[in-house]
Amino acid sequence: MSWRKPLIFAGLYLTGSKIPAYLKEIERIEKLPPEEIKKYQDEKLKKILLHAYNNVPYYHKVLPNAGVIRNGKVNLENFNRIPILTKDIIREEGKNLYSRDYKKRKPYENTSGGSTGEPVKFIQDKMYWQMNIANKLYFNRLLGKDIGEKEINLWGSERDIFRNTLSLKEKITNFLYNRAFLNAYKMDNIKLKNFVSEINKVKPVSMWVYVEAIEIIAGFIEDNNLKTYSPEFIIVTAGTLFPEIREKVEKVFNCPVYNQYGSREVGPIAIECKYKQGLHCFPWSQKLELIGRGDLKNVIVTDLTNYSMPLIRYAIGDVGDSSDSRICKCGRHTLFLKDIKGRITNIFINKKGTAIYGSYFRHALFGIEWVKKYQIVQKDYNYILYRVVKFGDVKKIELEKISKFVKKIMGDDCKVEFEFVDEIEPLKSGKYLYTMSEVKR
Repeated sequence: MSWRKPLIFAGLYLTGSKIPAYLKEIERIEKLPPEEIKKYQDEKLKKILLHAYNNVPYYHKVLPNAGVIRNGKVNLENFNRIPILTKDIIREEGKNLYSRDYKKRKPYENTSGGSTGEPVKFIQDKMYWQMNIANKLYFNRLLGKDIGEKEINLWGSERDIFRNTLSLKEKITNFLYNRAFLNAYKMDNIKLKNFVSEINKVKPVSMWVYVEAIEIIAGFIEDNNLKTYSPEFIIVTAGTLFPEIREKVEKVFNCPVYNQYGSREVGPIAIECKYKQGLHCFPWSQKLELIGRGDLKNVIVTDLTNYSMPLIRYAIGDVGDSSDSRICKCGRHTLFLKDIKGRITNIFINKKGTAIYGSYFRHALFGIEWVKKYQIVQKDYNYILYRVVKFGDVKKIELEKISKFVKKIMGDDCKVEFEFVDEIEPLKSGKYLYTMSEVKR
């Protein structure tokens, strides 16, 4: 055991942090049978609903109208009658979504990533933050890394990385937790070479990375036949982990890659265990609903820990699929996400109204050597744009092949264009969109 672990926990206890207690509670809950987990979650849900009714102006009106609050009591049978909370509602209502006592809860401001449009501002608090940390410690331990063991965070968020300086407290915290941060917001060959050197120098037990950033690094290592250190595992987040990306990264780094799903609005939501059968949700932190038919259901989240600005039935902007009847080989009974397909903007619509997962259009580029980087945009029902950073000469026959591939599902009258650019910028959150539809639904 690292000497850091007892020192970290001693510091947490001395400062009155609830992180150790939350972590202990998580480890207790995850082992319970399904009915006990549901009972526990329902109690947490009732508590935040009652708080929202008593303290949040927006919910003081909404919850009684939905039949969720009657005579000061919560009726969960009517929970699905609560209107879906959208980003537009958050913008319109503003501080009407704040709890009256939020200033006592040590709040701080945050914003969504902006991958479905203009970022949304919201507030979070100390309780939410500490549960967030406990969840991260939990899923690292789940995969085999204990607190204080070496880790590298390959992060791409402009607002997280591009701050002038770290505070003394942040420097001490990073030292104790034994973690290094690499700025993956913009990457050229010099930076990529430095990243590989840093990974080889640090020799991390784990890496927590943006999906597009680690794919680029893996490609750089492969193209230049570089030797790189193999961590015990890599956790990928902030994007869709396509099978071909997982395969590539696992091959280059010679270690397993696990998918982690979350958002800035509600924190970590789910993660794969070592069996990789799906993603285990965190019922102690959120209530998750998937609404719709087929495998492209809308992800609706209710956060159970942020009392400063409760997000109840929040449309996070992702689509996916789940099955709570599946039992993982690991034996955990938490809600099981089969797949997260990505953002709603990743779903294309043809003129017949058929929804098409954006990944379909990526397949047309597989095996084409001159494609270094790309972004596929649906500009209209009959207009698909391939934005490409090229590497070498473009072959006309391959452009025709891509167009034919697109028209097969979009229709013969679909316009397919190619725009060759020097660079494709990520969002300010650091996320990179491989596919994006601008068609309004």
